[in-house]
Amino acid sequence: MIAEMPSKIRAWKKRPRINKNPIRTEYLKASIRAKVEHPFRILKCQFGFRKVVYKGLSKNDNKLAVLFALGNLLRVDQMIRSARG
Repeated sequence: MIAEMPSKIRAWKKRPRINKNPIRTEYLKASIRAKVEHPFRILKCQFGFRKVVYKGLSKNDNKLAVLFALGNLLRVDQMIRSARG
């Protein structure tokens, strides 16, 4: 689902009792989007993956798979370090 326009959400918030479900749906979509966007930020900032370099879908797929694996390792390392204190 695509997020609604901010102007539409503001209009909904003027009558919260009537528009409870659409407002709740938008908050749910925003929370999911926030969780999904984090790995992409890691790929862009940490590993410098800004644009597609290779020609051919298989090369790009392989590079992205490796970068996401490295991103997962980086996240696990951060979680371990924060747990140690």
